[in-house]
Amino acid sequence: MRKIIVHEFITLDGVIQAPGGADEDTDGGFVHGGWTSPYWHDDIGKHFFEVMTEADTLLLGRKTWQTHGDAFEPMPAGDPFGDVMNGIRKVVVSTTLKSAAGWRNSTLISSNVVEEVRKLKEQPGKNILIDGSSVLVHTLAENDLVDEYSLHVYPLVLGSGKRLFPDGKRINLKLIESQALPTDVLFQRYQPVK
Repeated sequence: MRKIIVHEFITLDGVIQAPGGADEDTDGGFVHGGWTSPYWHDDIGKHFFEVMTEADTLLLGRKTWQTHGDAFEPMPAGDPFGDVMNGIRKVVVSTTLKSAAGWRNSTLISSNVVEEVRKLKEQPGKNILIDGSSVLVHTLAENDLVDEYSLHVYPLVLGSGKRLFPDGKRINLKLIESQALPTDVLFQRYQPVK
């Protein structure tokens, strides 16, 4: 069975909202977007590419899918990151989208999310990767469908924002890898203990 890997940039207080830019996601009046920028290190990109090479599917919530699609779909062929993101299979979970035609190689799950994700896991292939997509990640965590959390933990507390883990759900984790980066970011991989 394929594994679902949640890959996130996360603060010490569990915030995953808008790591890349000020206007990336301002839901709830969030004003801290772009908080990862001062901590960039090439190993962060290296870790992301390693996770991507072990996956053949991105599973994303609507907002993350639209944000990524707006950024990557227009990229010309030959851009190494754009080629990876545009070439991989994408599955978007949304009850409001009518079509997944906005970003190449995308399909839509619009109902029975937990059942459809279980079917996706049973298909042959490599890992299924998720980033962002806080609502979707909460649904998957609440239904014990996450097999690994691959986290870049940033040395800051934002005090507000969308969080990785759902309120009220206890999840016991086992640390399987940890690496301190020169910019004080910790790369950590955890598996849920079932």
